[in-house]
Amino acid sequence: MLGTPTPILRSFDERRARRFYVAFLGFEVEFEHRFEPAAPLYMGLRSGACRLHLSEHYGDGTPGSALRIPVDDVRAFAKALREKNFENSRPGEPQLQEWGSWEITIPDPAGNRLTFYTEAED
Repeated sequence: MLGTPTPILRSFDERRARRFYVAFLGFEVEFEHRFEPAAPLYMGLRSGACRLHLSEHYGDGTPGSALRIPVDDVRAFAKALREKNFENSRPGEPQLQEWGSWEITIPDPAGNRLTFYTEAED
């Protein structure tokens, strides 16, 4: 039986990634790993049931990857993010997609696209 996958997203700037994922999106850092002090960072993040790994290691992940993340109420989530007045991201209003979900896509500092969505009620 398969379990829930943990995506590995490419990261280039530890400070910017940490501010975006932790201060802005509200993830918690589960762990940080470096093979030595000057080595690239590999970091695990979690928010609710969503787990992500960010890696500065060459070959881990591809910049510009896309990921869909379900949220209970994407409209309330987007509003809360806008109220933070974050330095590099001001998400607009979620849009109803023809496939039946409300969605908003927010790029991270490495160009990965995080699409937060809530299934539309009939």
